[in-house]
Amino acid sequence: MTTMTSSLAKAAGRTAAKRRSGGWEPFTVVSVIGVALFMLVCLIPFWVIVSGSFTDEQTLAGKGYSLIPQPFSTAAYKLIFTGPTLVSAYVASIVITVAGTALALSITSGLSWVIARRLPYVSRPLAIFAYIPMLFSGGLVPLYLLVTQYLKLQNSYFAVILPLLVAPFLVFIQVSAFRQLPEEILDSARVDGAGELQIFFRIGLPLSKPILAVVGLFYAVHYWNEWFTALLFMSDIHKYPLPLLLQNLISNVSFSQMLPTAAAQSTPVYQLRLALTVVTIGPILLAYPFAQRYFVKGITLGATKG
Repeated sequence: MTTMTSSLAKAAGRTAAKRRSGGWEPFTVVSVIGVALFMLVCLIPFWVIVSGSFTDEQTLAGKGYSLIPQPFSTAAYKLIFTGPTLVSAYVASIVITVAGTALALSITSGLSWVIARRLPYVSRPLAIFAYIPMLFSGGLVPLYLLVTQYLKLQNSYFAVILPLLVAPFLVFIQVSAFRQLPEEILDSARVDGAGELQIFFRIGLPLSKPILAVVGLFYAVHYWNEWFTALLFMSDIHKYPLPLLLQNLISNVSFSQMLPTAAAQSTPVYQLRLALTVVTIGPILLAYPFAQRYFVKGITLGATKG
């Protein structure tokens, strides 16, 4: 027994010395190399897009893409930012994303909490109600009739927000996270006289910041990239969200290239497409660093069976 204890102590000492000396284990080295290569695989295409958006159109058409924009050109960005249309599209996308994410996160959190608490006569019907849309869809025509004929939401931001308000998959992800909250804390709050709403707002939500950040990020990305719903219900160009405006702009520019006019031939089609991609993904890309510290924890919380 003494010999075994001595051996374990020596092994622990060697491990501690190796850590103090800064030596890396082979698995750590392989992991770092693998993550670095994966980062390059993700970063290089994005940088090629950014570089191409600043490269002259003739160079793009003749030589293709490069990592360094030569010759440097901002013609596509000047074309994009000409006039107030793009500014109004940015405003529309920001309003839809912020309002839609706030409403969707609030409704999803409340619905998930009720389902997770297994309240009698309420939780099971709501769970079935949330699960059915994962299997069946009402279809495009009933949705169009509901929004246009009954709700009268044409050319309204709510025409884009309401159809995407609750994502059943995210509801059950959040239900799983809520069920992992310590029951002892919730029971202590009930003993102290706290109601269900007080427990939800003062205990449930503060302890669920990681999953709230992840679900909110998913909703924000969905609303920011949504263009098909806006295509159905928006006819006022000043209320177009950014993805729909850019989709129409790309289509019009591509069509104009087929016309035998000098203006059409001078339109930087390839450069414009890359610049539109940068303009579209730029703002939502900046949202990831703020939620990154919660992302892994939130995903693991929601993915673990409670």
